[in-house]
Amino acid sequence: MKITDINENICYTFFMQIFFVFFDLDGTLTDPGMGITGGVMHALSKFGIEEKDRTKLFSFIGPPLLESFHEKYGFSKEQSLLALGYYREYYEKQGIFENKVYPGIPEMLAALQQSGRKLILATSKPEMYARKILKYFNMLQYFEFVAGSLPDEQRSRKAEVIAYALDECRIEDRRTVLMVGDRSYDIAGAKENGIKSAGVLYGYGGRQEMEAAGADYITETVALTQKLILGI
Repeated sequence: MKITDINENICYTFFMQIFFVFFDLDGTLTDPGMGITGGVMHALSKFGIEEKDRTKLFSFIGPPLLESFHEKYGFSKEQSLLALGYYREYYEKQGIFENKVYPGIPEMLAALQQSGRKLILATSKPEMYARKILKYFNMLQYFEFVAGSLPDEQRSRKAEVIAYALDECRIEDRRTVLMVGDRSYDIAGAKENGIKSAGVLYGYGGRQEMEAAGADYITETVALTQKLILGI
């Protein structure tokens, strides 16, 4: 399937009106780099691993943490669970708010809500954290539903989160749904659930990752993401 790269030189039209917009959180609405990498550094230190370069830990932003500890550091299931506990020690105390909203996001959410679109959060982050972050940044008001993982890391795969949201919101016509995210996991999760996807380039994924994952649309900025969804 041809990927449509949304830029200033094309006409923004959808073959069918998008009514439900699923948004990823980390790297799509907010930049959580400091908080997440701080938590990972804290967890790794408990295993005698000192990682000073935060950029090496950016890969932890997006996918389930248990999966990342296993894949990036070869931790066993038991070690990954311990690491997750250490991570949360830091994250719950301070990391959750070592975060910032990308410029233009609140304005975009308001415009989409005013247009009649229904906004739904779909994140691999535990639901309780996601709600706290949205509330802290005064964005919870824009969302009809918040879908995330459970405290025990169940339902943490993006495909599972999306499926849960589709079911809970009783969305039958998947042609009216668009998933917006910055990582390949968002695109793959959308594909598994038969919905369209838009990969944003201002987060942590990048163009190569979005193209390889097969995003239906690619947008470089928040403004272009808004234009894509509104079809203007």
